[in-house]
Amino acid sequence: MSSTSFRPITAVAWTSSGTTCPGHFTLISVTEDGATASFTRGFGLKSGYYLCCSKDLSGGMVVSDVQVISDKETLPHGYCYIPEYMDSKVSVWKKKRVCVRIVPVDSVTTAVLDIRITAKSKMMLQQYTCLGDMLGYVLWCMKGPFSIPVPQAKPRRISLDIGKMSLDGAAPPLPLRPSNQPAAPPRLSHRHSNLDVKESPERVCDGTNIHGITAMDGVPFALHPKFEARASETVSMTLLDDIRIKSVQDIENEYNYTFAVEELAAKRSCPSVTSLT
Repeated sequence: MSSTSFRPITAVAWTSSGTTCPGHFTLISVTEDGATASFTRGFGLKSGYYLCCSKDLSGGMVVSDVQVISDKETLPHGYCYIPEYMDSKVSVWKKKRVCVRIVPVDSVTTAVLDIRITAKSKMMLQQYTCLGDMLGYVLWCMKGPFSIPVPQAKPRRISLDIGKMSLDGAAPPLPLRPSNQPAAPPRLSHRHSNLDVKESPERVCDGTNIHGITAMDGVPFALHPKFEARASETVSMTLLDDIRIKSVQDIENEYNYTFAVEELAAKRSCPSVTSLT
């Protein structure tokens, strides 16, 4: 058996033709003895329906068992009737129905691997279990341990930039050319003032320590307009000559206070108060 045969069946359904059959399902159109596997309810009916199955594991579920039951039997616990993908003019015979048990793929080690159809009482299939007959056909299934194909990782292409990376050391800087010149510093707005304070460009543009750059770096300094008049006034040199610089001893001598008056007042005795008799 091929590797596909060991993959478990994940869904079983009825379909009226290849047009209504879902894309990931395989339609069983021929029996094992070469007859057309079209289920019809009478000899005069030309349109019938087919059994189809899927082995698509994207849903994470598998069919662990299949049964054919009559309309008088109760649906077994954990089973469900197979879905129908039919034309509006075609209906499925309800006297006997196919039901399946669908479980998560990780919960079982064996599942239904294959489903085949034969004409009634004409052929026996080895290693297959007979499910029952329907409308002149016999349904068979094979169970066993299954294998899940391991997805293969797609090879990734390494870009040329990564392939050229080397641990030998960084290449020397390229000489300045029109194509790799440093970007020009941004132009800052500036208020005209008589007092201009220029910051060092080395401090503002120094990129060696990014943590040393603050939000105020590069912002020009300017005085408030109400202080501009005072800053522009000329200070007279005569006033500067009258300023006397005092030493510490001069300050102590000028502001020396002995508190003698307070001490004398404290030593005075208060006059005694005599009561008049």
